[in-house]
Amino acid sequence: MCPIYSSFFGVMGASAAMVFSALGAAYGTAKSGTGIAAMSVMRPELIMKSIIPVVMAGIIAIYGLVVSVLIANNIGTDYPLFNGFIHLGAGLAVGISGLAAGFAIGIVGDSGVRGTAQQPKLFVGMILILIFAEVLGLYGLIVALILNTKASKGDCHASCYNPCCPTGQCYDTDKNQCA
Repeated sequence: MCPIYSSFFGVMGASAAMVFSALGAAYGTAKSGTGIAAMSVMRPELIMKSIIPVVMAGIIAIYGLVVSVLIANNIGTDYPLFNGFIHLGAGLAVGISGLAAGFAIGIVGDSGVRGTAQQPKLFVGMILILIFAEVLGLYGLIVALILNTKASKGDCHASCYNPCCPTGQCYDTDKNQCA
């Protein structure tokens, strides 16, 4: 089935992938950035070392961009409703997991950078926690890519089946008989 509104779901999936991932990345960058700004007053030599949470937050948006481009490239005139639902699910998977990962990276980055300024031994622990936060977005990317491969290249016409005909073939209304 290819109703005219089926592409709406695909476009919403592409939009959700980009918007939610970018929101997560923006929050993670902003929250980590405030921690870096506060830390740099006390320990300016640690600024470059403290940029890691900002970089990791930015990667989340790339996950959303990849899925969004993949979805957008599949949308066309003969676009089955099944594909629209699959692409909506893929976009939401990467987008919402990217939003969650961005929030986690922002909070960990802010506190971790401030803590590392006071106790440098916390740096390795902060990096490990950031990796676990980042992997949440990566899980969403993996699910979205798997879902995207499930989209069919099928046609938009349902196969004819009529349980009232002896072999299940189509019913010809012009001839008033099973075709």
